[in-house]
Amino acid sequence: MVFGIGIDIIEIDRVKNSVEKYGDHFLKKVYTQTELDYCLSKSNKYQHLAARFAAKEAVFKAMTTGWSKDVGWQDIEIYNEPNGLPLVNLKGDLNSFLTDGKSLKISMSHSRDYVACVAIIYREF
Repeated sequence: MVFGIGIDIIEIDRVKNSVEKYGDHFLKKVYTQTELDYCLSKSNKYQHLAARFAAKEAVFKAMTTGWSKDVGWQDIEIYNEPNGLPLVNLKGDLNSFLTDGKSLKISMSHSRDYVACVAIIYREF
């Protein structure tokens, strides 16, 4: 049974421009230290930052909870398995969202200029 689906697409240059304009303020507002360590170690860091931004947006959309003062960007952390599979770590008030056997999966894809992500929340029968 599917509980929610979310999708997001973003221009990589939009994230690059935000980093250049707002610097650490933007980075520390949106990304966890784990995400920053990973993304900033890559030669194409803006692509990786954009992928995580799109993934967070897609997860929020799949949850259909909307934004609240108690939930922020860093409550969703995107990381990779050694084989590259992207996974999500929910923190703070979102930590208890996946109850009753619910699971969350994401898929990210990119081109030269764009990154897209799909998130699905489901429970197997």
